[in-house]
Amino acid sequence: MTRQVTVAAIQTSLGHDMAANIARVAALVREAVDRGAQVVVVPELFQGIYFPTRQDPEWFDMAFAASEHPCVSALSTLAKELNVVIPISFFEKDGPHYYNSVAMADADGAILGVYRKSHIPDGPGYQEKYYFRPGDTGFRAWRTKHGTIGVGICWDQWYPEAARAMVLQGAEILVYPTAIGSEPHDATLDTRARWRRVMQGHAVANAVPIVAANRVGDEDNGGIHQRYYGHSFAADHTGEIVADLGDSAEGVITAEFDLDEIAAYRADWGFFRDRRTDLYGTALT
Repeated sequence: MTRQVTVAAIQTSLGHDMAANIARVAALVREAVDRGAQVVVVPELFQGIYFPTRQDPEWFDMAFAASEHPCVSALSTLAKELNVVIPISFFEKDGPHYYNSVAMADADGAILGVYRKSHIPDGPGYQEKYYFRPGDTGFRAWRTKHGTIGVGICWDQWYPEAARAMVLQGAEILVYPTAIGSEPHDATLDTRARWRRVMQGHAVANAVPIVAANRVGDEDNGGIHQRYYGHSFAADHTGEIVADLGDSAEGVITAEFDLDEIAAYRADWGFFRDRRTDLYGTALT
């Protein structure tokens, strides 16, 4: 018995018009499904430009509750139409609180729940602490029609603890919506290779496939310019990159994984059998 699942990542440029961005992403979701995708990963905060490049209170007007957000509504409807799972990144408003979140749309369009980004960066070009509270949902593994999926958001992908926590809950695939590119404080710094390598390490250490979707292009946020380097990719359970895009291409990648075969491999290697939780206390300090 095998369970073959095809996962896609979308890579695209995004602008200020939310409706246009939704239409662009929806078209690429359709393309991914035409290519056999059953799970489609979209970039982080695809509703607009990546606004945390600077601090401006006007952007809080772009946040909505999950039940009211145009991105969640449009893509959950599309998920139902196409019988596809879509982790939907959105700017969430919950009363007076704001989060960088993902709503997990199952293949019937139902929202299984919301994950709120746990690790919030704060630095030149990525001033997220101004906008987002640290997530309070904990890490999740969503049991969807097309496999059990763990979701981290961008800065979460640098933390091995997050990946391990999701796989311990049964995640069979890890996906990471992302917005990452140039570092305005250091024009010589290019993080794309290490960005990939850290996630490839999660794949190896947890024997789990990983799929990351990034945006591309130059964005202007009130005179603050930033370029996003793309390089969306899929890695298999050994960390090998099996599909990828470059630094400017827009489009879709797909990768097929046999979840039962991977589960047997994970058991055979004993990574989870040989864990020593009695010795890991210092990892929590």
